[in-house]
Amino acid sequence: MRNRHALLALFSTLGLGGVMLVTTSVLALPGGGGGGQVQIPTSLNDFFAPGTQPNTDSTAFEPVQNSNNCSYCHGNYNEVVAPFDSWVVSMMGQSARDPVWHAALAVANQDANMSGEACIRCHAPGAWLAGKSSTGDLSQFTPDDFDGINCHFCHRNVNPTLGSESAVGYPTKGQDPTPDPEVLDPLFAAGLLPSATLGNASFVIDPKDVRRGPFDDVPQNFHGGPELIYSPFHSNGSQCGTCHDVSNPIFSKLPNGEMGLNALSTAHPTMNKDDMFPEQRTYSEWLNSTFATTGVYFADGRFGGNHPTGVMKSCQDCHMPDQQGGGCVFYDEEGIGQYERPNVPQHSFSGANTWVIRAVATQMGEDAEYFGLTQQRIDDSIARNVQMLRDASDMELTQVANQLKVKITNQSGHKLPTGYPEGRRAWINVKFYSEGGTLLEQRGAYDLTTATLNEADTKVYKAKHVINQATATATHLPQGTEFHLALASEVALDNRIPPRGFTNAAFEAIGAAPVGYSYADGQYWDTTDFVIPTGAQTAVVNFYYQTSSREYMEFLRDTAADGSGITAYNLWVLHGKSAPVAMDSSQIKLGPSKPADLNGDGLVNGADLTMLLSNWGGSGIGDINGDGIVGGTDLASLLAAWGS
Repeated sequence: MRNRHALLALFSTLGLGGVMLVTTSVLALPGGGGGGQVQIPTSLNDFFAPGTQPNTDSTAFEPVQNSNNCSYCHGNYNEVVAPFDSWVVSMMGQSARDPVWHAALAVANQDANMSGEACIRCHAPGAWLAGKSSTGDLSQFTPDDFDGINCHFCHRNVNPTLGSESAVGYPTKGQDPTPDPEVLDPLFAAGLLPSATLGNASFVIDPKDVRRGPFDDVPQNFHGGPELIYSPFHSNGSQCGTCHDVSNPIFSKLPNGEMGLNALSTAHPTMNKDDMFPEQRTYSEWLNSTFATTGVYFADGRFGGNHPTGVMKSCQDCHMPDQQGGGCVFYDEEGIGQYERPNVPQHSFSGANTWVIRAVATQMGEDAEYFGLTQQRIDDSIARNVQMLRDASDMELTQVANQLKVKITNQSGHKLPTGYPEGRRAWINVKFYSEGGTLLEQRGAYDLTTATLNEADTKVYKAKHVINQATATATHLPQGTEFHLALASEVALDNRIPPRGFTNAAFEAIGAAPVGYSYADGQYWDTTDFVIPTGAQTAVVNFYYQTSSREYMEFLRDTAADGSGITAYNLWVLHGKSAPVAMDSSQIKLGPSKPADLNGDGLVNGADLTMLLSNWGGSGIGDINGDGIVGGTDLASLLAAWGS
């Protein structure tokens, strides 16, 4: 290990950094000859990350247990607060059964050999720790290995920062009582101790069968041999950051800022996520927001459940809200009432996925209910996710002259939307009605039957990751191709709304700067102008979110060679084609407008002329006649109305 680090340091000194452009020695994909796509011949070494490594020696590392073992004491006694009941129908709980992930995994392995190993490390950590990802796919899995990110895995997580006082977001009740030297020292000696914010599932797991959690007042341990360990880390957002910052380690940032493929069959030359391609930055977005620094108070109580102050700070505050109840089946046992408390974290991990949990249950068939995926729990889980989406934004409508202004405010602690970029999007839908209720025009129309969105006349918030020229050369895919997650090497667009506390410098530093769009420092909202058509008396506006677009699902269907894409697509169709959810809905009564009064001050004068000329040739402000472009006809209309 030390020799490898010394060699990498030498490369860095020479200015090589272990980076090269791979243009030869690539493998043709099945049936892809004659200039078709070729596979990058990566190996497991290319996806190496520090932290606890796979170990099949059960005496040195006790295997991660299946969560069904936990259900006997932590489920089935209260549908709201029993930890197992909400976990089992979360995307955390079903992360390894997700059919969309299966298809994406297949495509990733086709694109870059063995790249699925990195995906499995996050989605099925128990199986990964047991050494069942050495093929990069799911061929070595047993039924128990599809348990996802489960109870036993999370409650054996160890804080890799040694209880550092500098850790961001720790609860006020204190730091970790011990620095876990027996777990961390061997990793440090082997050069495997990860950075606390590295991401890429660089987790540290206690090799012993223990139970770590955020409460230091549990009166009795019913687990027998496994030790209970107080762990404030489990209330800290940095635990979430282990998996919710994702970077592609086969790429390194070149001096010109572009991404180049590394030398093959070796770990990333720096192991610094800021030098890799930034696939997801949800944790870093939060870390550079007001939520992580001072916290954000919501007077309306959104997100927080029974939160004692209403100040949302950690990831857990929003995604694991406090509930009245008990963490154990003995919570109401006479004489041990301490098990009932007002701050039992709801293990729902509510997010934005609106359909996949139903697809998972469909695939499981009659086994679904046996494993805890009851219809009521599934319905409750989807309802929590929909409520999370509705809490994540606010919408404000105003009329200025002949413009309808739609302001979307991001109330979440990260970008809106955030996370996995493929297929996720949010957009504004506007319907203009006449006095009699006739629909005159629509912006951002969506056809539920065909799952087709008209993006041309509205604002769509999304990230678009594509293949850059160097990767196109290596793979024979066209530059700008999207949806190939393992090959994405350029951010072509990212207009997602940043969170409170956003600064361009901070987000540039973490690889999450806006691309193809701009936000001012401190801006956590966005405003879009729509020209009001003649005769419109009312506007009805919806702000929609969609988990999986038709374009992405068709890509998986047509690209995953093992048939998993067809399976995912068919389930997507069966469950409503990921019908969009209205995060916000509102309407506004439109008053008589003076189209030439561009600033809405009641007078057509020089200020309006300046606005028109500054947008000459564009669209929106100054487009008095609504033909989509500011030009001579609009200028004539303004001059005709001068002084009115």
